[in-house]
Amino acid sequence: MIDVQRLAVLREVARCGSFNRAAVALHCTPSAVSQQIAALERGLGAPAVERSTRGVTLTDAGRLLVEAADAIAAELADTQQRIEKLTAVRTALTVAAFASGGRRLLPSALAGFVADHPEVELTILEAEPEESLPAVREGRADLALAYHLDGPPPARPGDRSGLDWTALGEDPLRVVLPRRHPAAARYRARPEPPHLAELADQRWILGCHKSAGQLARHAALAGVELRISCTATDYDFAQSLVRAGIGIALIPEIGLTRHPDLVALPLAEPGPRRHLGLALARRRRGHAARLAEELASRLVAAAQASPGEVPTGEAPTGELPPA
Repeated sequence: MIDVQRLAVLREVARCGSFNRAAVALHCTPSAVSQQIAALERGLGAPAVERSTRGVTLTDAGRLLVEAADAIAAELADTQQRIEKLTAVRTALTVAAFASGGRRLLPSALAGFVADHPEVELTILEAEPEESLPAVREGRADLALAYHLDGPPPARPGDRSGLDWTALGEDPLRVVLPRRHPAAARYRARPEPPHLAELADQRWILGCHKSAGQLARHAALAGVELRISCTATDYDFAQSLVRAGIGIALIPEIGLTRHPDLVALPLAEPGPRRHLGLALARRRRGHAARLAEELASRLVAAAQASPGEVPTGEAPTGELPPA
């Protein structure tokens, strides 16, 4: 059996051309190098080097051994790198996001983040604010992309929420109608947002359960009561029902889908809206916290770039009525 350690000594002797220089590289004495080579040759039963006053040269057997030593060294280096990857400490980062906001804002923010931090073990949870905000507060998520409806934000400086809230902007709810709907025709002729009372006789499709209460409050302020035909949990599904003629829909701007048969109109103020934001744990520390803050900054930039891309008005011609 050829000793791998002695093979490594022979490899260094071949590289350096002498026992003395090899001893310096290996941090040992020339005598120790000579003893290792001699022991290798005894085990091999053949000389590995030819000694002379000018140094040492490899024999044919020695060259074969050095070729094997080079291959072994390369394999060991590759194996060590793979083991280091297996045992490397990876930072886990969990982001909770509501579906429509995640679809609109997360991809552009995450693309650069993942490229800059390939070592991060990223987990994305689809969650509504009533789930995502407690997850951040309790440490089950590092960052939440969330929203709130009417009233104050879910966290304010100095409160006991345990969260820091960064506002990303407003997400007004739009009325989605068939292109040939009379209200769409009126808006094309005179682009003034319709009042909720003007649409009180319509059948309504809601894009999510939480918008039902919000719409009811705005209807009460307008002095009308609305007929709800369907309360969906998916904005695309709600808009498909509008195309089918079931009714008109109330859809957040960020959840609108372009379709040639649909028109999305703003409502006259004060219209219903969502307020988008990011939540981070107030008491945060360590590398994961810094990564969450970096991703939050990227999401803020994505939100600032996004409003001009939100499809409002008469899609998909590009000649959009003002919002």
